[in-house]
Amino acid sequence: MNIHQIPLGPLQTNCYVLSNDKGEAVIFDPGGNAEQLQNFLTEQQYTPVAILLTHAHFDHIGAVDFIREKWDIPVYLHENEKGWLSDPAQNGSMYFMGDEEIKMKEASHLVAKEEPITVGPFTFTVFFTPGHSPGSISYYFEKENIVFSGDALFSGSIGRTDLPGGNHEQLLQSIHSKLLELPEETVVASGHGPTTTIGNEMDSNPFLSGF
Repeated sequence: MNIHQIPLGPLQTNCYVLSNDKGEAVIFDPGGNAEQLQNFLTEQQYTPVAILLTHAHFDHIGAVDFIREKWDIPVYLHENEKGWLSDPAQNGSMYFMGDEEIKMKEASHLVAKEEPITVGPFTFTVFFTPGHSPGSISYYFEKENIVFSGDALFSGSIGRTDLPGGNHEQLLQSIHSKLLELPEETVVASGHGPTTTIGNEMDSNPFLSGF
């Protein structure tokens, strides 16, 4: 497996591309710079099979339609954020992007349960990790010992909770009950900044000192 971390969009949100030895790939949170991402996928000779969204804030979705239409692939999002992709008020672009409001087509698959999901040759366990947003989810790929946590957990920090639908106590509970239960060596692929591990965050993250 190959895992690529590509900062994209206005906030340099981490887009992740996970591919197998056949060149099949899933894309997490394509936040913008659609042509840059397309060029990367083409250069690597990858064939995307799905877009998996950890949540639908504007900085995580800016290249969704371009990529999905280029390869005719499905988009996955939690049902609690149904309608956000096409609504600049809910996805936040109305407030943070000025005249560049983001309106994407709705997701083709709404995630409703914490259960394994299979897209192409890839199978992930979905964890419901709200708090940063009401529909935040994390995708755990046990085979590669990595969790794609979106904006729930960062290296040395946690997601902001002052946006609509945010809840600080709920976020801490999500991290404690879902993410910190993973093996300590699990790599945390966060929505911003460097990757980390569950063990590192248990030992040194000041926001988690009470756990």
